Amino acid sequence: MSAVQTPVAGGVILPIQQEEPEGVFRQMARRFLKHRLAVAGLVVTLLLILIAIFAPWLSPHSPYAVTAEFSAAPSSSHWLGTDQVGRDVLSRLLYATRVAVTVGFGTVALYVTFGTIIGLWSAYVGGWVDMMVMRITDMFMAFPYMMVILVVVSVLGPTLWTLVLVLALFSWPSIARLVRGSVLTLKQMDYIKAVVALGLSTPRIVFRHILPNALAPIIVNATFGVAAAIMAESGLSFLGMGVQPPTASWGNMLTDAQSISVMTDQPWLWLPPGIMILVTVLAINFVGDGLRDALDPKQ
Repeated sequence: MSAVQTPVAGGVILPIQQEEPEGVFRQMARRFLKHRLAVAGLVVTLLLILIAIFAPWLSPHSPYAVTAEFSAAPSSSHWLGTDQVGRDVLSRLLYATRVAVTVGFGTVALYVTFGTIIGLWSAYVGGWVDMMVMRITDMFMAFPYMMVILVVVSVLGPTLWTLVLVLALFSWPSIARLVRGSVLTLKQMDYIKAVVALGLSTPRIVFRHILPNALAPIIVNATFGVAAAIMAESGLSFLGMGVQPPTASWGNMLTDAQSISVMTDQPWLWLPPGIMILVTVLAINFVGDGLRDALDPKQ
């Protein structure tokens, strides 16, 4: 605990006790570690990131190499079998993790940064600026999300970075509204009124005193956003509007399982990517639940 001086009415300066940031972080870490599913989800998420980074060294074969074994069952040479073209399923699965991690974290990094700046600016400035920004936000939220994405992707071309940009373009309104609501509440706090009265510059007030106190809901929303982006990419790739073969994606790997014969006789073609999507989304959502509990100010 450390003492800081705070101005109060009448010009009197009273010392108050302020908890050290290290103590706050330790408390949040303890609350997070109590959430066993969140810890397990964090371990799985970190493992997926490592797989994405080291996929070229972990893959037993090239994900593009075509062999003479078509739709071969799992064996010692191909642990998860081969697909209908003769490519190693395990190698493609590992490389597909790169796509999922890139889309998930890349999309969230873009829309959280943009949405946070828009929400901060709108709420702090207020007035006609806030009204105009919120009407634009409402307009974006009124679009049928998936239909618009399908149209835009079909026009621009279904590439990895097109997916990231399009998903980010239609995801920022939710974070902007979340940040705006937090800032509107924080603006009424006494400590914000105090720093305004002290004559601090607007950027310093916003980024030094308001944004750090609005980070908790942003972090939680971003965590769930990663899972949502991975699900969206998998769905678009499954429909043929996402990552295109021969580039491996969990979604386009599932495309081979559209027939009953494949689903019943060749489960190695669709079970691995399906399980990876399920495990990844669950793990990231568990992390989000843990962060929400750890960062809850009511705790």
